[in-house]
Amino acid sequence: MKVTVLIPARDEAAAIGAVVEGVRAVLPEAEVVVVDDGSTDATASAAREAGAYVISHPYPMGNGAAIKTGARAAGGDVLVMMDGDGQHDPAEAPRLLEALDGGYDMVVGARSASAQASIWRRIANALYNRLASYMTGHPVQDLTSGFRAVRASKFREFLHLLPNGFSYPTTITMAFFRAGYPVAFVPVRVAGRAPGSRSHIRPLRDGARFLLIIFRVATLYSPLKIFAPLAGILFAAAWLYYGYTYATMHRFTNMSAALLVTSVVVFLMGLISEQITMLLYRGREEGRHGPEAAPPTAAGSASPESRPDGGGPGR
Repeated sequence: MKVTVLIPARDEAAAIGAVVEGVRAVLPEAEVVVVDDGSTDATASAAREAGAYVISHPYPMGNGAAIKTGARAAGGDVLVMMDGDGQHDPAEAPRLLEALDGGYDMVVGARSASAQASIWRRIANALYNRLASYMTGHPVQDLTSGFRAVRASKFREFLHLLPNGFSYPTTITMAFFRAGYPVAFVPVRVAGRAPGSRSHIRPLRDGARFLLIIFRVATLYSPLKIFAPLAGILFAAAWLYYGYTYATMHRFTNMSAALLVTSVVVFLMGLISEQITMLLYRGREEGRHGPEAAPPTAAGSASPESRPDGGGPGR
């Protein structure tokens, strides 16, 4: 089993060298790919000097875009994804790979609540986890962790769904659950950021994306699990309000009518969304098993032998 370690990095010159060296120490046969996402410092050269194969974006395209670039270029059968800021301990990677051998297609490194950077992020991640657990019917311990191991061929099936920003872990986790691929969660330790490293997530800028991610989680898995209860609440509210107005004014009001119509519209929207989601995943199944299905190393991938540095594992 060939392993490729993907490390997206942006302005992480202070930490990336130690991260790459740590990976090479615990996984000496692995290919290490660092995707430099438009850094303005020496991230690329520091990663290259530590022994990584480096791909550079001409400008910042986002964490998810960096992961997609690395996944297309990776030569491994299994991808291990981790951050380049030193928070993820490379020594934990073999535990993820060991769990993957237990019959799973994705193993997520689950952080404890105390490891979250701020109280607001703890609250947001707790809500994500609860919603994902409700949607999937399985306990989801950490929906947003960027430390994970996954089978490369199955990960590439969903590249078109992944956003370019920081919500790619949420999207890929829900996509695997929806496709029926087994997912496991393994508790991992998380350290503080390395000195000189900083987060690129801004609460004010990214806070508005919170609800969008929530709806994305819902629509990726089963939209009716969100739309049907909402429609039921509106339907019940319509009849309760009608009971009140009939008892006090002996008439059916416009508000009751509006609530009833809205409940029907919301339910139909959920039904249509459910059908679209089913068609989306059905299309992926047909594409994967059809006569013209592309192999895992289709266009966009690059074997180590074809790289300009002549690369082998770790280059």
